[in-house]
Amino acid sequence: MKKEKIFPIKAPEVGESINEITVGQWLKENGAFVERDEVLCEIESEKATLELTAEASGRLEILVPEGETVAVGTPIANIHLQETGPQPAEQSANEKQAVLAQKEKTPAENKTETSGKRRISPLAKKIIEERHVDPQLLEKIPQEERITRKTIEELLGKDEVPSSQEKFPEAEEQKDVETTSGSERAERRQRMSTLRRTIARHLVQAKQSTAMLTTFNEADMSEIIRIRQEFQQEFTEKHGVRLGFMSFFVRAACIALQEFPQVNARIDGDDIVYHDYVDMGIAVSTEKGLVVPVIRNAHLLSLAQIEKEVQRLAALAREHKLSLDDMQGGTFSITNGGVFGSLLSTPIINVPQSAILGMHNIQQRPVAQEGQVVIRPMMYLALSYDHRIIDGRESVQFLVRIKQLIENPLRFLLV
Repeated sequence: MKKEKIFPIKAPEVGESINEITVGQWLKENGAFVERDEVLCEIESEKATLELTAEASGRLEILVPEGETVAVGTPIANIHLQETGPQPAEQSANEKQAVLAQKEKTPAENKTETSGKRRISPLAKKIIEERHVDPQLLEKIPQEERITRKTIEELLGKDEVPSSQEKFPEAEEQKDVETTSGSERAERRQRMSTLRRTIARHLVQAKQSTAMLTTFNEADMSEIIRIRQEFQQEFTEKHGVRLGFMSFFVRAACIALQEFPQVNARIDGDDIVYHDYVDMGIAVSTEKGLVVPVIRNAHLLSLAQIEKEVQRLAALAREHKLSLDDMQGGTFSITNGGVFGSLLSTPIINVPQSAILGMHNIQQRPVAQEGQVVIRPMMYLALSYDHRIIDGRESVQFLVRIKQLIENPLRFLLV
């Protein structure tokens, strides 16, 4: 009898300085025959979610279960090499065993087993559970098609079929009462995701390794709001993207960074590294946590180009398709807590950068102008900075420059 050859599948290297990965959902069952280049499972790293493919054809032996975190290079599965799939005799024996097993099970168990064979991404599975999607609705998706977040959202939007929660509101209401009655003191323990652990480590690192301070100002958004209202339709028709607030702030920040180069610099040992370019990090909130994709050479882009990049990177972030290159580097960052209703906050520096600009909610507030109290749409601005490299004077002047450019966008034409 010929000795079976085994091909190990190891936790891949997914980027510089990343030492471990988390095994996501296995898309193939243990013992299943897999073809070369077929997707085996999803891998979660500090930066992104990736798909791991088979490098050979054969029978899959899973060594590391879903949710486990292992070091890069650790074997997570073996492929027992075969020229072709299972032989007819083996297949027949397997089929007989499956039939006997099926007969011993109840109809409910059989249904669960069938649904368990569907290939569902972790994010799609989470949406299905949170929105109580009717299982009958999923039957409209072809059996061989992998169910993703996009698949679920398109399905719900197209069919407008109520979820199980919407069909049985009385049951859901009763469930809420039982949960909040206080009769039981339940606790849940859930392992932190790789991304969440990375975010936590970076935030603590920023607090411990920088002399971080925050300075504040406010900007009158009247002129930008007027420009958006007046030219929105024309801008959208010409460029195929809506004109938002972010492009104005990115453009203003790029101008201010070139005037105050230390805000665009970083500390490297005993040296200060100055950047003659601006790679702008844009904080994006996803269901798995906060990520900061980077707009390369933002100082060379127009408002339309910035909006397209913001839209592209935000879409990739929410679909968990950002590449490592999309998030590496960055010389300065902007975060917008205003989209969640934040009035004022102190953003944390995205190390090794030296500063971050925080945008906030726009509110109608009374302000004094030329001796008169008037109502204006105002936004608080916050600049958190590393005091080791940026002095108080530069930080204040930088934020004032941002304020000037935002309140009078025509200044963009003068630089």
